[in-house]
Amino acid sequence: MMKGVRIARVVLAALAVVAGAGWSTEASTATAGPPVATWKSAAPGRPIVLPADHASHPDYKLEWWYYTGNLDGPQGERFGFQVTFFRVGVDPNPAGRSRWAVRDLFMTHVALTDARGRRYLFAERLNRSGPGWAGAETERYHVWNEDWQASLDGQAHRLRASAVSNGEDGTRFGLDLTLDETMPPALHGDRGYSRKGTDPGNASHYYSLPRMPTRGTVTLEGKTFMVTGLSWMDHEFGTSFLEPGQVGWDWFAVQLSDGRSLMLYRFRRSDQARDPRSSGTLIDANGRTTAVNFEQVTMTPQRTWTSPTSRATYPIGWTLSLPREQLELTVAPVLENQELQTTESTGVTYWEGAIDVSGTSAGRPVTGRGYLEMTGYSGAAMTNYLR
Repeated sequence: MMKGVRIARVVLAALAVVAGAGWSTEASTATAGPPVATWKSAAPGRPIVLPADHASHPDYKLEWWYYTGNLDGPQGERFGFQVTFFRVGVDPNPAGRSRWAVRDLFMTHVALTDARGRRYLFAERLNRSGPGWAGAETERYHVWNEDWQASLDGQAHRLRASAVSNGEDGTRFGLDLTLDETMPPALHGDRGYSRKGTDPGNASHYYSLPRMPTRGTVTLEGKTFMVTGLSWMDHEFGTSFLEPGQVGWDWFAVQLSDGRSLMLYRFRRSDQARDPRSSGTLIDANGRTTAVNFEQVTMTPQRTWTSPTSRATYPIGWTLSLPREQLELTVAPVLENQELQTTESTGVTYWEGAIDVSGTSAGRPVTGRGYLEMTGYSGAAMTNYLR
């Protein structure tokens, strides 16, 4: 969803890295010069137009491109992957003209779930756009952070990244994937305007490509696997998202065996009340969308896992009940430990991982795969930073 990454302390942690590296932000605090520009807020009525809207929207403060997927190899191997590019606006109108002036920062998370090897690998990067180390084009879809990149080749998305895991063993892993667009984008909320709070400006423009046939290679410790599978792409852009009391969220992206897809998220509040801005979208096999009636949705944690490093406890097993949609689903993680601790980029600790789904649709058996993201279980509340 907010991808999310999904992101607590995005701005503060990034600025801390900038300051620690001795870089000059040349922030627009000068008394002379033209008036400082302001960030644009998401608003209803703005159409989503592809492929143009795959490109960057620098008038908005926050933007991310979020890919997750489940992939299979020729000998029964199974991998889950996440590739997320975050753009965070620091100053919409830097006073200086130097390429070292910080207008935007780019954070990228890459993760790989190796189901057969029972391990989870992730890596991260933080760079500024000015020197060309990272960026996102506005006229075409191309976002990069050094040699990690996502781009559009015709109607196909290309993802490429090679990294050394943040773990102690420093495992090298990588991916080179081609993802096809086979149906229209799923527009969430009001035709792509996704309201997150009482204030209309606390919102994003949000769409998904929920079923992208995927092919390519996964590289793990020098061995290359030919893989195929299904991926999910989220793109969101806006300026102010959350409001006081919203401490985090639980987000599901599910691809069902009957051809349908489900996006579902709930905000968790500090007062434990049900948040009226929780939302969901059901996408049929032809790409038609229906807003989920969240008043009838029940999301029940079934089992938990406690991280040995962050000490956060996550509900990694769930049952999802959607009576109007006639869906009763059970969610189980592929691995318990799919936690990212992004101390070198966003500063956020969150759980993002591959899941298996089983249950019934209108009383008939249905299965699926997908991804689950859980934020706000460790560290500061998300609302402190996405405002």
